Amino acid sequence: MAERMLKFVGTPQAQPEKRPAAERRRDFQEIYAQYARDKAAEQAARCSQCGVPFCQIHCPLHNNIPDWLKLTAEGRLDEAYELSSATNNFPEICGRICPQDRLCEGNCVIEKGFESVTIGSVEKFITDTAWEQGWVKPIQPRRERPESVGIVGAGPAGLAAAEQLRRKGYQVAIYDRYDRVGGLLIYGIPNFKLEKEIVQRREMLLRHSKVAFHLNCEVGRDVTMAELRQRHAAVLIATGVYEARDTAAPGVGLPGIHAALDYLTASNRQGLGDAVPDFESGALDAKGKNVVVIGGGDTAMDCVRTAVRQGAKSVKCLYRRDRANMPGSQREVKHAEEEGVEFVWLSAPQAFLGKDAVSHVRSVRIHLGMPDASGRQAPQEIPNSHVNIEADLVLKALGFDPEDLPAMFDTDLAVTGWNTLKIDWRSMMTSLDGVFAAGDIVRGASLVVWAVRDGRDAAERIHSYLTATALMTANGAALQVAAE
Repeated sequence: MAERMLKFVGTPQAQPEKRPAAERRRDFQEIYAQYARDKAAEQAARCSQCGVPFCQIHCPLHNNIPDWLKLTAEGRLDEAYELSSATNNFPEICGRICPQDRLCEGNCVIEKGFESVTIGSVEKFITDTAWEQGWVKPIQPRRERPESVGIVGAGPAGLAAAEQLRRKGYQVAIYDRYDRVGGLLIYGIPNFKLEKEIVQRREMLLRHSKVAFHLNCEVGRDVTMAELRQRHAAVLIATGVYEARDTAAPGVGLPGIHAALDYLTASNRQGLGDAVPDFESGALDAKGKNVVVIGGGDTAMDCVRTAVRQGAKSVKCLYRRDRANMPGSQREVKHAEEEGVEFVWLSAPQAFLGKDAVSHVRSVRIHLGMPDASGRQAPQEIPNSHVNIEADLVLKALGFDPEDLPAMFDTDLAVTGWNTLKIDWRSMMTSLDGVFAAGDIVRGASLVVWAVRDGRDAAERIHSYLTATALMTANGAALQVAAE
């Protein structure tokens, strides 16, 4: 191992080649090229193979990162893929969109000056190679089980749970109100971060694994929760959260002010070839406009970088804290700055101005005061610091909350004070027997990698529940026969 690994002292960190900003501004293709095989092996060999791998500890999926880095360095990519996919249902997706700078790479023990191992890029390379080589195969369970499981939501949590349940032989049906599989992976994340073919090939893999999809099917409209419970031995709710948070600033109802997800969905649908009236009319097209995005998370980064590619006249991002306190990926901020986005730190909207449509955002400067209950410095407005920023299109990227779930599902589902579904965290079951929940609908808006983790955990809990139910049924039948 000593000959192949521990190369971080003599080999510098090197990401795959990144396309120039002037070039990538003009299209929606991914910004990084693929590693060459020898380059991936070289970068994987930088891993220090430490005894306590912080990268693995700080990954929500606890991926066996040092092990598959070592296998990659040794050229054993088929084994690296087997190890990577053992803990992660979508390694090539997480390799593209996970904020590695906050998770695995950000906790790499290789100190600054040597720089961390490029874990995400190697992870993406391993699984892309597996697809190219035909190593990714449809699921063939050792035995088929008679019980069926219904999953509400075709996002990452639902898809991960479906794959895990099919591996155990359960009959799985996924219900989703949209016309495509993937949820926010398809409609919320732009192509330059995650090309849609990457998600669609996962869909086809699950279809070939005999997972049934019922699209354009909304629970509460096309099918009731009661019907799903009768149809399936267990039900998993993995709908995610889509209700956009808003601001109460004056003028917020002016034309030209939109929720971030509406904008991103329109852009993604247009890229997929759909007819999008709001895009075709120009309402959700940034071309030639002064765009202001409010927020500092990854959704805000997706918006500003999409606006650049649509040909916006100018793109500004207003965030009420400073760069160090920004919740989004610092890597994404850097990409956005390279592409011409202007960040207005320590600034918050106070009002939206305009007569027939928005024309300016009245912003106020912010001072970070003493830490609040969460430990973060509380933002405070600086008196008489107002500035009017020209804006033809304003996008609100302020986060997401759950919809009114009991009303949507027409059930007595218990919810928390945050309107997320209330579950028993040991069993992941809701207040309804046999109905489970996972992903953002339970934990609130979070990362894709956490949704995958929750989906995998939910599949295990459902398996335990159905196994126990089958055992009790068998025991009951045996007692009945003995009594007769």
